[in-house]
Amino acid sequence: MKHILLLSAGVTLLLSTSCGTPGSKKEGTMAKDSTAAAPAESDFKYKTEQFADLGILRYQVPGFTALTPKQKELVYYLYEAALCGRDIHWDQNYKYNLTVRKTLENILNTYKGDKTADDYTKFVVYAKRVFFANGIHHHYSSDKMFPECSETFFAGLIKNSDPAGFPVRSGENTEAFSSRILPIIFDPKVAPKKVNLDPKADMVQTSAVNFYEGVTQDEVQKFYTAQADKNSKTPVMTGLNSKLVKENGKLVEKKWMVGGMYTAALEKMVGWLEKASAVAENDIQKEALDKLVKFYKSGDLKDFDEYNIAWVKDVNSLIDVVNGYIEVYNDPMGYKGSYESTVSIKDLEASKRIRMIGDNAQWFEDNSPLKPEHKKKNVKGITAKVITVAVEAGDAAPSTPIGINLPNNEWIREQHGSKSVNLGNIVESYERAAGGGVIDEFYFNDEIRARVKKFGPYADKLHTDMHEVIGHASGQINPGVGQPASTLKNYASSLEEGRADLVALYYLMDPKLVEIGVMNSLDYGKAAYDEYVTKGLMIQLSRLKPGHNLEEAHMRNRQLIAAWVYDKGKKDNVIEKKSVDGKTYFVVNDYQKLRVLFGDLLREIQRIKSEGDYKAGHDLVENYGVIVDPKLHEEVLARYLKLHISPYMGFIQPVLTPVMDGNKISDVKIEYPSDFLEQMLSYGKNYALLPVEN
Repeated sequence: MKHILLLSAGVTLLLSTSCGTPGSKKEGTMAKDSTAAAPAESDFKYKTEQFADLGILRYQVPGFTALTPKQKELVYYLYEAALCGRDIHWDQNYKYNLTVRKTLENILNTYKGDKTADDYTKFVVYAKRVFFANGIHHHYSSDKMFPECSETFFAGLIKNSDPAGFPVRSGENTEAFSSRILPIIFDPKVAPKKVNLDPKADMVQTSAVNFYEGVTQDEVQKFYTAQADKNSKTPVMTGLNSKLVKENGKLVEKKWMVGGMYTAALEKMVGWLEKASAVAENDIQKEALDKLVKFYKSGDLKDFDEYNIAWVKDVNSLIDVVNGYIEVYNDPMGYKGSYESTVSIKDLEASKRIRMIGDNAQWFEDNSPLKPEHKKKNVKGITAKVITVAVEAGDAAPSTPIGINLPNNEWIREQHGSKSVNLGNIVESYERAAGGGVIDEFYFNDEIRARVKKFGPYADKLHTDMHEVIGHASGQINPGVGQPASTLKNYASSLEEGRADLVALYYLMDPKLVEIGVMNSLDYGKAAYDEYVTKGLMIQLSRLKPGHNLEEAHMRNRQLIAAWVYDKGKKDNVIEKKSVDGKTYFVVNDYQKLRVLFGDLLREIQRIKSEGDYKAGHDLVENYGVIVDPKLHEEVLARYLKLHISPYMGFIQPVLTPVMDGNKISDVKIEYPSDFLEQMLSYGKNYALLPVEN
């Protein structure tokens, strides 16, 4: 499940959220704070611009130039394959996203009017927000975004741009096109929410994602429940790679495969993957790539499982890739996987830390607070490493996770193991670009601030490592209980991320981490506890608009955990709410008792998952993870606003260019562009592979 996401810049990394501050102390043999090699350029500019609620960063790829020509060629082919799926993710997010994107691109490229006008500047900001979000809905809140320029001005933009560049339908003139596109962009009643998780609504019909058409939530649930085989020991992730539609009164799956839906993009992608297979580092890697190609051609989810098993076995290759329909966060029903790809190079030195955790996975499982029947008796091979990202695409870009644990299919994880990675150079970029101020503003006193500044950055890396390596890999589902998407439904993602966070939190105060040499003081654990409580109850509220409650899975899980332990610890004053000069703070008074509470909640969430207890999961998320205190929210927004820090960050991707010797690649050059809009327009020109409506 398995992504850890960034919370905000200027804040140390936090499990499912944050980034680190530079200059943390490097202590201990294995506690070296080195998630990536030193930057190749000392004057490299990490942050390029800031607009709306977004900051745009760049990252470097240390070690790329040291690869052999054949390895560079492999990276290049995987890079091209990754970007070929960009249109797929846009279309998955909303049926008319590609129509909107083509419209924005044409205006930006051909508009003949005054580009210095204030309204045009507002239009450009809107366009960049849409590019960042891979569609017209906010990448995190999933609310529809609107231009700050007027609808009349926007109509003028269309009128004064090249009519040949707009995605008009057959027989449609520019005026008719304008009348059709403007409500999609401006009407608040049209597709207001990408993902609606309100259990009181029909979550399928009220979500704008392009996973379902003409069907109801009840029909979706019955369709996939009927397909599920609870007695199978190797069940596929039902519905992962298709759009479910109603045709002539019958439910039909439109498979995302070569020859099916998205075929134009997938044919190109498969071509690059086949080239990659021809230059694979070894036979195991080649087998995995060949099985991925087979899956894209067949659309059979059993083939996807076979690919994932082969991919997990590939532990010795320096180059690696995630490519496929992976996370289900964007499906309110938890079935459909969003396309994403991450191409990477293993950071051998930094991987030592994370590997130590993976090597002790069975000890962590045996000593966890879970019920005995919910513990894995034999934790299968967890391959843990730090990677250097070369490119990200689809659901992984421009906004990116900082940690990944895959595959997602539970039985594969239990029987064959998983890969857990920390995205080292991404974390490095966040740290280099981080601004100060958040710690000083939201933490109670100098002692806590000093601890968070000194120990927080490295503690966050450990939390990321443990969230991915032992968090998602822990626990087991009871025999006969279905997969979480079926049993826990719309709460599955929040509960899974919370479960993995709690594993990490529980062990961050365990002397075992000192014993195995990954840290040399429990002060790291204390800093992590300080951060988690403050971020879960306060800082993350900076991302919400006034009056809104929490809907995104990671935000829900953070508040759920922090609010639950605060509530259950009130009797012993474990966490104390303090107010000084009108400012609220949450202060941990007893770290050991807090650890016990983290363990209690971990045991309960694992029970919910193991037993498929939907009601208990519903009550836990709705009672602790959704509702926001409006007064506290107003205070947080006011305090955060003064810091002038973007609550969200994302990345411009490196550009790989082959050096040709005749018809063969002799080398691959890497460049680091600095203009976000220019890259988005370049992608639109070079990787627009799908029709605008699918």
